[in-house]
Amino acid sequence: MRLIANSFLTTSLIVLTTMAAMPARAADMDASSAVDTVIVYPDGASVTRLVTLDLPAGENSAVLKDFPLTLDPTSLRVEGEAGAKLTIGAIDAKPPRAAPPVNLPELDKRIEALKDERVNLQGAIDAATARRKFAERFADTAPAGIGGKGEARPISEWRAAFAAVGEEVASTEAAIRDAERKQRDLDREIARLEQDKAQKPPSKLEVRIELAAAAATKATLRVTYAVRSARWTPLYDIRLDTGAKDRKPALELVRRAEITQATGEDWSNVALSVSTVRTARGGSAPELNSLIVQYPQLPRPQASVSGAMDSNRMLLRAAPAPASKMAESVAERAEEQQAMADVSGFQVVFKIPGRVSLGASEGAKSLRVSSATIAPDLAVRAVPVKDPTAFLEASFKQNEDAPLLPGRASIYRDGVFVGRGQMAAAAKDETVRLGFGADDKIKIERAVLKRNEGSAGLIVTTSKTDERAFKTTVRNGHDFPLRIAIEDQLPVSENEEIQVEMLSSTTPPTASNVRDRRGVLEWAFEAKPGEVRDINFTWRMRWPKDKGVVMVPAG
Repeated sequence: MRLIANSFLTTSLIVLTTMAAMPARAADMDASSAVDTVIVYPDGASVTRLVTLDLPAGENSAVLKDFPLTLDPTSLRVEGEAGAKLTIGAIDAKPPRAAPPVNLPELDKRIEALKDERVNLQGAIDAATARRKFAERFADTAPAGIGGKGEARPISEWRAAFAAVGEEVASTEAAIRDAERKQRDLDREIARLEQDKAQKPPSKLEVRIELAAAAATKATLRVTYAVRSARWTPLYDIRLDTGAKDRKPALELVRRAEITQATGEDWSNVALSVSTVRTARGGSAPELNSLIVQYPQLPRPQASVSGAMDSNRMLLRAAPAPASKMAESVAERAEEQQAMADVSGFQVVFKIPGRVSLGASEGAKSLRVSSATIAPDLAVRAVPVKDPTAFLEASFKQNEDAPLLPGRASIYRDGVFVGRGQMAAAAKDETVRLGFGADDKIKIERAVLKRNEGSAGLIVTTSKTDERAFKTTVRNGHDFPLRIAIEDQLPVSENEEIQVEMLSSTTPPTASNVRDRRGVLEWAFEAKPGEVRDINFTWRMRWPKDKGVVMVPAG
């Protein structure tokens, strides 16, 4: 029999009638639970605990005292099976009361004995201190160098007296130090016992589940709840084999989930999954109110000082807040287990194979969730107006049902780690572009050929001009052909008085406004091995003579 209940389940009239016929007082049953299943979200987790009970007939309350304090009580849900008819009633969660230790009398006696021992040690310290003072006083006042009749004492007697005083002082100081060390140990033990006496705040939550069994039976309950102090973030290992003359390039994309949790409970030997659902976003889109444009309203004058102060306080409250290739083994390569993806129309759940353990606050654990081998398109991209370095780039179409989520990426090129990057979000059928570091065999030079600033007009100067010409030289040093893309920028005018034109001496670009960036031009071509190509780029800008212009990067 399978039954489900929420945290405030109201039973039906038939169930109430059945329960009314049972004993009126429910018996408390102490029970324990174990975490069995965990689904981790980017902003929380859903935990399922298993509870096994031997239920007598009648009404009973299962009392579980091993739930974490961080759970959301309103998210508690219970379902289960039993061999007889079983009704799940109310579910209640609360912190247990702090209780004094059961061995309080023994603790008091132990503390008292330790304090008596400390007093005895203090007496020994006082006695040794007095002996030391007496020896020091005797050394200061005794006539060690003169006999009873005024004659000089022998040197041997001097030495004996000095030795006796020295031995007494050393003996007393050793006794004092030993007693003080023992006192410190006693103080630490007394402090520890005092802490054991104090009522400690609860570290676990108590969950009470009301149950009614028609007959004695064995029941298995599954208690599910949500916690916020857990999350997973996507990580990626991206390995590019650039290929050769007889081998096409290949890209291996490995997804990982980095899981952290500070829920106060250990997840030991659990079935673990990660989901792309973001639970903290809520279920609905936000409401959008009307946007009103109006003139600012001046505050009305107040008749009294206190009224003016109230008005100022109101204005302050209304003011907006400030915007704040690793070495390959000769043996067979070991395979890393990875998750199975359960894809639905609106979410993806990666189920980690086997059982996993992750303790509370023990740090992040990285698990492999999927991998794919992709045939990428390679190109070298450079922006010589900023940096003449050529960067190798791989692009591919994301054809998996599971979207690529934003996350950190470790990038490898031909088995060598070249750096870290950032994976951008990409849904199915979107194009993904990834950088794989500098390509030193592509040489790029950008030179300024002309820069003229002057005036224009047939008779009278009516405008100012700025004309600039550039040449970019690209050389492919590889022994195979490679696609190269060079980007540059044409100034963009947002004022009709400022005119910008690209001149005919420009090598025609293959694309304009690249990736929706105004004025960004691209020259893309297939460069043969050893080929050298020049790209010319010339533009002119004109504006009224009585005004000045500046060129600033777009925000």
